[in-house]
Amino acid sequence: MLAKLLVTVGIVFYAVVVPILEINDTHVFNPAWEPHARLHETWQLFTNTALGVFSVWLVWEAGNVKLASLLTTFVTGGFLLAYWFRDGYGGSMVLTDGSERMIIGLNLGLVAYTLAILLAGLGVIIDQRSRKSA
Repeated sequence: MLAKLLVTVGIVFYAVVVPILEINDTHVFNPAWEPHARLHETWQLFTNTALGVFSVWLVWEAGNVKLASLLTTFVTGGFLLAYWFRDGYGGSMVLTDGSERMIIGLNLGLVAYTLAILLAGLGVIIDQRSRKSA
């Protein structure tokens, strides 16, 4: 049960929290963004939410913590790679109003998605140990 809860928290980060934070005038409805960029943003949000719904099903119905964790790592790891290489393509986490969402002095996305990967890994370890002992 703990493994499922840990993995689910990471899924909620990318499938629920990020859309809540980005369906507004800083992202999806940002007039400063090219329409094509807004389309890609909306596509990414729909895709990640769909993967999240599927991952929750994998965890709670199919009992496949490992595959759900792998999907979480793909989604959140993709963000971390984009963040890491942002200078190479002119990306930034600074919003058009000049602000950046921070927590403990670090970018919120960086913290949340690193945590999601750690929770997914921990969930897999706990799940595998509980299966071996059963």
